[in-house]
Parts: sequence; C-alpha cells; structure tokens
Amino acid sequence: MKFSQRLGKASSVKQLQIDSIDDDLKNGLWNAITIFIINNHIEANNLGHYNQFDDLCKNMWHNFYKLPIDTIPHYDSLKTKFIRDSFFQGDWLNVYEHIEFLANIRFIDSNRFMEFCNVIFEREFSGYRFIDGLISPITNESEIEEIEMSIQNSGHFTSLKGVNIHLKSALEKLSDRKSPDYRNSIKESISAIESVAKVISENEKDSLGSALDKIKGKIKLHSALERGFKQLYGYTSDSDGIRHALMENPNCDFEDAKYMLVSSSAFINYLIVKAGKAGITFI
Repeated sequence: MKFSQRLGKASSVKQLQIDSIDDDLKNGLWNAITIFIINNHIEANNLGHYNQFDDLCKNMWHNFYKLPIDTIPHYDSLKTKFIRDSFFQGDWLNVYEHIEFLANIRFIDSNRFMEFCNVIFEREFSGYRFIDGLISPITNESEIEEIEMSIQNSGHFTSLKGVNIHLKSALEKLSDRKSPDYRNSIKESISAIESVAKVISENEKDSLGSALDKIKGKIKLHSALERGFKQLYGYTSDSDGIRHALMENPNCDFEDAKYMLVSSSAFINYLIVKAGKAGITFI
C-alpha cells in the first residue's frame, strides 16, 4: 500500500475494470508490449539477427490494422510510434485486442509476455486474464486454475480430445467481448463433461446421465455430485433448455456461462483424478 493510502489520503480500493480501462492498466500493458516484443525484436535486429521486427510489423499491418504493408514506416522508431499511437488512442476494447493479437503470433517470450500481462491485470483489478492464449472474463484465480487445469489435462490424451475441444469452444464463446455466446458456451461446457463421462463408461452412445450411472461402478463417485450434475444436464436438455434451443432468447448471461464453465472444469478434473486412482488409463 502506498504512503498516501496508509494515511487515508488516497483510496486503496479500486473498481473492478470490466468494460473500461484506466491509465494505470493501459500503461502497464503497453510496458509489456515494449519489454517483451518491441525491445526484444529491435535488439535482435541490432545484433544482426533475422529482421523480426519487420516481420512483426508486416503481420500487424496486414492482419490487425488491415493497412497496405507499403505504408509501414522505414525506421523502427516510426513503426513503434505508429503502434503506440494506435494502442493509446483507441478504447478499452482496442487495447485488449492489441494485447491478444500479439500474444498469438510468433515472437520472443510469448508465454512470459502473457504471464506478465496477467500480473498487470491482477494488480490493476482488471476483470480479465489470459487463459490458453485468450483474454477471458474470469475474475477469480482459483477459477482460472480450474479451467487451465482441465484444458491441460484433457490435452494430454487422444481419447480426451473431444473434451479439450468442447472446453476451448466454451471458453472462446464466453471470451468473445464483442459478441459473447453464453447460450452455446453453456452447451459446450456440458458437452465436455459428457465427453469425459463417455470415455470412462466406454460407451460413446451414452448420454451424460447413463454414463454417470455406469461410471459409479468403476470409480468412487459421490452420490451428491452425481445427482447435482444430472440436474445440471437436465437444465440443458429439457423442453426449456439450452441444447434443444426452443427459446429464442433463453434466460442466461455471463454469470450462468461462467459458472457452468468453472464447475464443469472442476468436475472434469475430479473425474480424471478419480479415474486414475481407480486404475483407469486414458490413451
């Protein structure tokens, strides 16, 4: 806490930044770009290495700014000025789009770049974090860990490829800041649970309910958890549910989709660990 905050002369409480961005957060993210991308590329050029900064700029001009690449300035200082002006002159969406684009192209220390950004996000009370290369509206560290773990765990096994695909799709639909699809994010989260349950039950034709019935005999599945997820599955499958898509505007929003993704991720991690303890192996 700063000296002025300890004296009560300045507030130590900061509003969670969901649809806005203050100068502290914006400056921190620009510093991440400067340290991990611009400086690294320019330094590599000065050492006589392959001209990475030129390639980076061509990628940005063509794929991000959608400008003719022959308008790229000749000097590195002018290229940097253009990127900086574009970053600082736009709104909060523009800032996050710069960061996310840069995190998903080839450059030096991309993982460290995202880790550094996550530190800035947390420090400045941003409602977003990098998860699996996407800036996602997940605000609790334990929730982030649960989702990351489920994506990581399911990505290790060919038999859980479907689980991994559904989880990533649920995250992408939740993370779309311009047009989030909460309805289908929920559907994908439930489909991920169904996929892992089918692998454990060894019957691709099973529904989630019947798969849970079968895996009870294979792993120690708590009856309360089984009932809870059967009820959640019913929410997505009944006449007013998500899967049947019988309602034009179903009553679900960010909180519903976020809860379903986090709880589904936690249950998937739980099933994978329980299966391992029961001697069930995934290929």
